[in-house]
Amino acid sequence: MTTERSDDVLDALDARLLLLLTDEPRLSVLECSRRLDVARGTVQARLNKLSERGVLTGFPPALDLAAMGYELTAFASVEIAQGRRSEVIAGLEAINEVCEVHATTGGGDLLVRMVARSNADLQRVTDELVDVAGVQRVSSSIALSTPIPPRIRPLLEQLL
Repeated sequence: MTTERSDDVLDALDARLLLLLTDEPRLSVLECSRRLDVARGTVQARLNKLSERGVLTGFPPALDLAAMGYELTAFASVEIAQGRRSEVIAGLEAINEVCEVHATTGGGDLLVRMVARSNADLQRVTDELVDVAGVQRVSSSIALSTPIPPRIRPLLEQLL
């Protein structure tokens, strides 16, 4: 099996721009153009192109969930009834403490990242997961630490 790579997806200038915005997401287009030593219009055109192609999806603030009172992060492998994925996902989406859900291969059908304020609160959140119609089994693990947080820097740096 071969993997095709489109070299026009990102170039070095795109990578430099995205790295700059990763480090300082509040920079203006003008400041980005100054730091990258390119025209303001070039930066704006690159941002527009990256947005149109779905590479750049937004500028959400980075939040520390522990500082917000959610000191526990847990992952749950969720097995669901055949043909009920949409219903289960809608049910999981209704649980505020569910941060993300991935459809997976292997033992479980969905991998859920969730947060809680305490062990007792995690029990409540887990009970809510189990009560979602179509969920057959939940197996969870508490994250003790995050030695490598979500990152994109190495992917961008390889383009430089």
